[in-house]
Amino acid sequence: MQLVYVFREGFSGFRRAKLSMVAAITTICVSLLLLGTFTVLALNANSVVESLRDKVEMEAFLSDALAPVETSIVRDSIAKLEGVRDVRYVSKEQAAAIFKEEFGEDINRVLDFNPLPASVKIFLKEGYKNAKSAEMVYDVVKKIKGVDDVIYRKTMLEMLDRGATTFLWLVLGIGLIITISSIFLVANTIRLAIYAKRKIVQTMKLIGATKSFVRGPFILEGLVQGFIGGGLAAGILFLVFGYVARWISAELADFVQVKPYYYGIVVAFGCVLGFVGSAISIRKFISQSVVNQ
Repeated sequence: MQLVYVFREGFSGFRRAKLSMVAAITTICVSLLLLGTFTVLALNANSVVESLRDKVEMEAFLSDALAPVETSIVRDSIAKLEGVRDVRYVSKEQAAAIFKEEFGEDINRVLDFNPLPASVKIFLKEGYKNAKSAEMVYDVVKKIKGVDDVIYRKTMLEMLDRGATTFLWLVLGIGLIITISSIFLVANTIRLAIYAKRKIVQTMKLIGATKSFVRGPFILEGLVQGFIGGGLAAGILFLVFGYVARWISAELADFVQVKPYYYGIVVAFGCVLGFVGSAISIRKFISQSVVNQ
């Protein structure tokens, strides 16, 4: 019987106070649009940073004096190092072919010999594509007998690390501000809707209703508002990002890619906003004495 009452009263606001319900749903929708858009851009910007890290590779140049067997030993030694995902051997002939492809000149004709050394391209594991970890791998590889030199984009990794750290703190700060502002706005909007029912709360308290009994319909109402607001926000984001992705270049499209499950998260977060907003708002009215109401 109590459950029936909670559901009946929880949905009654959509009939009795349509304006306040629309205001609450609109507030939740707008809040989620702001938070959702910022989150999508932040996540995709981070993906771009990670894709740049994936392009950073290390290359160890081998001594020309190494015999084929020694070359294999060096390659295997590098492949077994911690942090190394894969290695690829590049012979002197392959290096010359790469040079011709990139510069359009046959180095054997220009110099009458091939000065390019054989090398081992080193691909790092996830978690090692940062300046500190890459430097550790670099130091170990350089000490291997038969390795003349090791190169990698150290400056680029250091720049990415600094940028990623700054970006992370910026995202956390802005995300926190938007989230707190959203909760504040939603709570105050829902509070206006609950204020219209303060006499009902007063009457229920007078007849001895428990706090959970009084709170139940309002919490359900907030959840429904959050679900509808989240659904609207998810739908708008889907249309907007889908439209934008069709009209921008492929490079910029990386910043507006949205996984399908993200829209479900938006709806779920809408429910959370509605729940938290209702819980905060109804608490004030329940804690007040009947006389003050």
